Amino acid sequence: MSLLIVGTVAFDELITPWGESGRIIGGSATYASLSAANFKNDISIVSIIGEDFPEAKLELMRKKGIDTSGIKRVEGGKTFFWKGKYHQDMNTRDSLETELNVLADFDPILPEKAKDAEYLMLGNLTPAVQMKVLKQMKQRPKLVIMDTMNFWMDIAMPELKEVLKEVDLLTINDEEARQLSGEHSLLKAARKIFTMGPKYLIIKKGEHGAMLFYGEQKFFCPALPLEEVFDPTGAGDTFAGGFIGQIVREDDISFKTMKRGVIYGSAMASFCVEEFGTKKLLNISAKDIHERVMQFVDLVDFNINLENN
Repeated sequence: MSLLIVGTVAFDELITPWGESGRIIGGSATYASLSAANFKNDISIVSIIGEDFPEAKLELMRKKGIDTSGIKRVEGGKTFFWKGKYHQDMNTRDSLETELNVLADFDPILPEKAKDAEYLMLGNLTPAVQMKVLKQMKQRPKLVIMDTMNFWMDIAMPELKEVLKEVDLLTINDEEARQLSGEHSLLKAARKIFTMGPKYLIIKKGEHGAMLFYGEQKFFCPALPLEEVFDPTGAGDTFAGGFIGQIVREDDISFKTMKRGVIYGSAMASFCVEEFGTKKLLNISAKDIHERVMQFVDLVDFNINLENN
């Protein structure tokens, strides 16, 4: 089963209470694809980079089974760059620098192979770019997952709502869910968002876990308690990559499979935050993932005899 991920491949520079990263590799498509590659190797990326992006970093992706032929390199251009500083609680951050560079003119052209992808993940890009990708697909994928953010709700809500009509699953955080729906209750927010098009909804709550909604069905996965959160950058994209990777591996889009996807996505995100950038994602094994997933199972597993109550 083939997976297409459209998003950013970028440079980040991060400052946390634990140190400074210097300029490292980041971007939504980078995190998502490296996460998904632990479950499936038929993955393609469509993105844009500048002349300054190291070929060696693309080679690392290719060694993970990721097809990078859809990444356009702009000669003389500079890659998208973001610098941020996290506060002591690691839940809030300040954007210090944002340089769109070549991303400002991103006009995605899908390779022929990518147009036949059976699963599609639309990273956090402008709604216009997301729609252009959808229109290039030769047939509707089995599952279309989309990410978005407050910024697009503020400046491009009509265009965003048009894209929402075309996707199966939306993944956003709790603040974004409330803004998009106009509802404070996340249950009411989910029902409102379903009327906009998506059949499934994942609401990420950071250190408080993630919620999956489908109709009246609900599933909650807590975040794994960690002694230290070193760098939360890319955790949401890593979660999404682990989620869709598990879905593609099983080639099943039932609610039961999606619940497993949320667990695997949460496990991958817990690895991501343990080191700066993508470093941990490049150095984990199938055994590591299995052991981490079992920690999630142990976290929520309990026996209760209802007959005695």
